Amino acid sequence: MVNSPHPSRQNQRQELDLTPFSAVGGEPVEWLISDTPVPYPEAVAAMEARVAAIAAGEAPELVWLLEHPPLYTSGTSGKESDLIDPRFPTFTTGRGGQLTYHGPGQRVAYIMLDLKRRRPDVRAYVASLEELILKTLAAFNVRGERREDRVGVWVKRPDKGAEHEDKIAAIGVRLKRWVSFHGIAINVEPELEHFAGIVPCGVADPRYGVTSLVDLGQLVTMEDVDVALRQAFEELFGPTRALLPEAAA
Repeated sequence: MVNSPHPSRQNQRQELDLTPFSAVGGEPVEWLISDTPVPYPEAVAAMEARVAAIAAGEAPELVWLLEHPPLYTSGTSGKESDLIDPRFPTFTTGRGGQLTYHGPGQRVAYIMLDLKRRRPDVRAYVASLEELILKTLAAFNVRGERREDRVGVWVKRPDKGAEHEDKIAAIGVRLKRWVSFHGIAINVEPELEHFAGIVPCGVADPRYGVTSLVDLGQLVTMEDVDVALRQAFEELFGPTRALLPEAAA
């Protein structure tokens, strides 16, 4: 049984100072959107290369928005027992967290920022990613919430029963030389049944499920989410510069 978060601890997270992640000076963060699903190994290789270039001062920071073909990924805390039905390829990855599903209809944002220059505080950075998701959801009148004992962003589902909540977005982060990569995933309109092949992020309590913006009745497109996500990102992290879709990450 998962206990409800202690109110004071939850408030402490919400009161974190998020503003220092806006860098002073420097180039705008490049903003790249891939139009077709990107295979997971290809995405990881591209991130690794870009992170190395950012750390060496040879490339600007980057946010890369994409979708993956259907697959599961297992983070550094992943458990083999959480893979219930291996219906899709499963990739072991260096990001934090456990098992999750990626696929069409889910907006993945890989965020590559130089935290050494911005603010070398991992906990505050993760809180800022949570805030990025909360602001994006709020643009569609969806109230997302943090939970101290469960990663990601959650929405209350009183229609399903008392104390029921569904996860709408996941967070998984890795750092190399204080440059961040991996990032967030927001469920816009994925096939939610595919989450049944795993114990998502290790949360097995039947009160806690998975949802999406469309599942909640919000008739939004991926493009709508991208606009809201970029606006929220610029509020928290500073200006961006759009790249053409065919630009390499």
